[in-house]
Amino acid sequence: LLLVGVMSKNSILMVEFADQLRDRGLGVVEAAREAAATRMRPILMTLSSTALGAMPLLLATGAGSEARFAIGIIIFGGLMLSVLFTLVLTPVLYAGLARFSRPRAREGERLARELAEASAGEREGGR
Repeated sequence: LLLVGVMSKNSILMVEFADQLRDRGLGVVEAAREAAATRMRPILMTLSSTALGAMPLLLATGAGSEARFAIGIIIFGGLMLSVLFTLVLTPVLYAGLARFSRPRAREGERLARELAEASAGEREGGR
């Protein structure tokens, strides 16, 4: 659960940032690249703090240390894999899938235009 939570949080933030960049006018690939570069530092900081938190499990000695070591290896290895997926796979998937959608800013403009047209139609129909 820890690994899924960390990976999904980082991926969601990266995709949200890329969407904001697209709203500002960047293309899909440029937005994905910029989002990955900008979010890399916070992702690596999260990785390092969580990995350091798992270090006592890896360095444990005494009774039950084998079980703690196994949990520590799973956390540490999973974090490394999740960061690789987050920094590489998420931008690639975003660049591939976001091509089929329009930026949200355009949807807001379309909605405002339709509302204005509907208001104008009501005014003309009421006369």
